[in-house]
Amino acid sequence: MSFLLYHPPTWSPRALAHTLQHEQVELREVETPGEVRGEDRPTAYLLDGTARAHVTPQALNALKEQGVAVIALGDPGEDDLPADLPAELLTGFLKAPVGPRQLLVAIRSAFRVSAAHREHARARAESSARLNELTELANIGVLLTTEKDLDTLLDLILTQARRVSQSDAGSLYIVETDELGTRRLRFKLSQNDSRPDIPFVEFTIPIDHSSLAGYAATEGDPLAIEDVYMLPPDVEYSFNRSFDERYGYRTRSMLVIPMQNHHGDVIGVLQLLNRKRDFTARLTTPEEAARQLIAYSPHTVKIVKALAGQAAVSIENSQLYESIERLFEGFVRAAVKAIEQRDPTTSGHSERVATRTVALAAAVDRLQDGPFRHVNFSREQLREIRYAGLLHDFGKVGVREQVLVKAKKLYDGELALIRQRHAFVRRSAEWSFERERAEFLLRHGRDGYEAFLAGLEQRQRAALETADRFLSVVLSSNEPTVLAEGDFAALEEFARLEFLDIDGQAKPYLAAEERKHLSIRKGSLDERERLEIESHVSHTFDFLRKIPWTKGLAQVPDIARGHHEKLDGTGYPRRVRGEAIPLQTRMMTIADIFDALTAQDRPYKRAMPATRALDILAAEVKQGQLDAELFQIFVDAKAYEATSEGRRDSLAVARP
Repeated sequence: MSFLLYHPPTWSPRALAHTLQHEQVELREVETPGEVRGEDRPTAYLLDGTARAHVTPQALNALKEQGVAVIALGDPGEDDLPADLPAELLTGFLKAPVGPRQLLVAIRSAFRVSAAHREHARARAESSARLNELTELANIGVLLTTEKDLDTLLDLILTQARRVSQSDAGSLYIVETDELGTRRLRFKLSQNDSRPDIPFVEFTIPIDHSSLAGYAATEGDPLAIEDVYMLPPDVEYSFNRSFDERYGYRTRSMLVIPMQNHHGDVIGVLQLLNRKRDFTARLTTPEEAARQLIAYSPHTVKIVKALAGQAAVSIENSQLYESIERLFEGFVRAAVKAIEQRDPTTSGHSERVATRTVALAAAVDRLQDGPFRHVNFSREQLREIRYAGLLHDFGKVGVREQVLVKAKKLYDGELALIRQRHAFVRRSAEWSFERERAEFLLRHGRDGYEAFLAGLEQRQRAALETADRFLSVVLSSNEPTVLAEGDFAALEEFARLEFLDIDGQAKPYLAAEERKHLSIRKGSLDERERLEIESHVSHTFDFLRKIPWTKGLAQVPDIARGHHEKLDGTGYPRRVRGEAIPLQTRMMTIADIFDALTAQDRPYKRAMPATRALDILAAEVKQGQLDAELFQIFVDAKAYEATSEGRRDSLAVARP
């Protein structure tokens, strides 16, 4: 072991060298204590009377903290340690004159003290470093367990692994299984601080001994390589230099760590490249690379291996979370399909309502001013809104199908009876014409026949015209309207007008129930049918609240059940007002009405252009039924143009 001894000019190096001739000691002459510096070896300082004038207790304490052992040298006639020198800050005090052996013993003692101090300091530093590493791993573990998005999680894993290992670059592979059950590694992510411009392309490699990543995945053991260009000739794996050659990068040190879950199954591989002395350095030149690059130490392998274990569990959890989300997404899609199969005419309605509601929510989230400037929707909340939109009409499965798909005011069977009645009236008029004409000829012959025939034909035309007008009025009145409109005076006329049935009994052209249905002023449903349709909202809520939603989706039932409520309390089913209706529901109401007005697939109404539909919505805003601010955002952001085919992923537009 080598030592370092600082001495004052008053002491001869030659004399000191003679005293320490059997020791490996470097001698350095200093005039003041300020020139003394602690090094990574046992260090002592001979403090004579002249230098003592420049020393303070604070300076001595600083030297002690650096691991420098101080020996005070007394002046001639000085028998005791001066009062201005704290004994606890000194290793020893030598009275003048100092003999060679006395000096040698003191210096050796000082070196031992310095060595012990340095060892203690090193142990403390290592302990602190280990504590910091454990704390950092714990913090990284928290980050990994809270992130559910797989792509974000993988990026976080690689970033943290590179940081703790001081790696310039790295890549991450995920184990996947194809439809034939063959396992392989997918190159999923790459990072490179020195060459961030290198493009990334996914690909797969087999899990075998041919590649470094494949070998680590097969064997389940880490690989720490000092220089991948100088692999031993007897190893099975090889390093592919094509990447380096293509982009002018030099890969040297490499650490390949298999990511294993708690069952020991490899679910991915971490591949770290080029460990640096300074993590912030960039390897822009060969000289800088030679200066910076070092091998991965066994301790670094342990740290990264611990991180890889945490990462494996987090990846597995994220994949499980995604599979559960896909499962639930499939359930939601199946539920929507069940609705649409019961009422094919509304196919696509739920998807469009969900898409436009999420688009409106995303527009609200981006606002910087106005009453909604403090409203923000997380990714999970946008998913909650989307599910509520997709399932808002699920309760229609509890509505009778004939009511659900009723396209006209009359059911098909009712209209068929009226058509038969019309045909019977026409046939009766024609039969009556022929009977009366024949009876006249039998009684009167040709005498007066022409005049009689002219009158008979006039009566027949009137009867046929009445019958045809009856059918025309019925067919016209049978068409539903979006707004309350229509004049039904002709229906009253035919409700009073009678014809003789096959038994000769007088019957009205239009039965009371038929007149009632044809007199519906808006839509195609009478009051009883309308209430049955409106009950779908309650059915929806009863169904959705039975699902054990996660915390982030717990509001789906409440959001969905209010989509027919109006701010003025005229909606249904609960007739709540204003702020009692959730903000998400108020947004959905606007999207739902807009789609109902503009949908191309409703046989009971004509599709409206978007401008006309927005005018109707604006009218409902003026009546105090819809939220004016939300409607304006819906228009300004053109959320009504959002479609499931052409939209960006609406779950990715929320602020983080």
